[in-house]
Amino acid sequence: MQTHFLDMYHTLNDHFTEMGQHVNDQINNATQAFVSRNKKQAREVIDNDQKVNKSEVSLEKEALELIALQQPFADDFRAVISILKASADLERIGDHAVSIAQETIRLDDKTGNKKIEAAIADLSELIRNMLNDMLVATAELNSELSLSVARKDLQVDAQYVRLRHTLASTVQKEPTMAKVTSGYLLVVKTLERIGDHIVNLAEENVYNRDGKIVELNLGKTNPELVQQALDKDEKNSK
Repeated sequence: MQTHFLDMYHTLNDHFTEMGQHVNDQINNATQAFVSRNKKQAREVIDNDQKVNKSEVSLEKEALELIALQQPFADDFRAVISILKASADLERIGDHAVSIAQETIRLDDKTGNKKIEAAIADLSELIRNMLNDMLVATAELNSELSLSVARKDLQVDAQYVRLRHTLASTVQKEPTMAKVTSGYLLVVKTLERIGDHIVNLAEENVYNRDGKIVELNLGKTNPELVQQALDKDEKNSK
């Protein structure tokens, strides 16, 4: 990379990292609001989504200016496009955090299941750790770390399946929990989708670093791996 292009690209990457950190905070705050039924905190998550949207627009503008002013060659052009695609995934993750916050506002404050809520909090923590690692991998152009993050999505898929089964069983035993259980299911599914977007970030970083288009969503390409992850978790919990 040419020196001036490299300086501008590093600035672009720094702004991407800042956006990712804010999105990670949004996931954390949305989940905390949901499990504690904190509607004030949920509304703050919804209001703060404007910052995520503005960050994506700003990144897009920076990237297009970089391309127009520096006219990068193939590898450099690929690096900028990868950041552009990744910022779109971050924006979608931010939208999912808003969905969790909106569900918090919809649900009754009094009805709940602490055990399920604790499992949701654990799933959120796993996802936020994945995103943190992915931000590091992107900043460092680290393909190996990207692959490691993508593999962790199998744990996300396994927890999603386990919680889905638990929720179905809960409704059968306690029909009065139907409304709150549907809310739990929406949130769990939303977190699972966030995991998929993080895998997209991993794929984009591998493409940026190595120029290879790869499919890293192992839970979708090989569902048997999800069952293996479930079996492993059950064995470790005994």
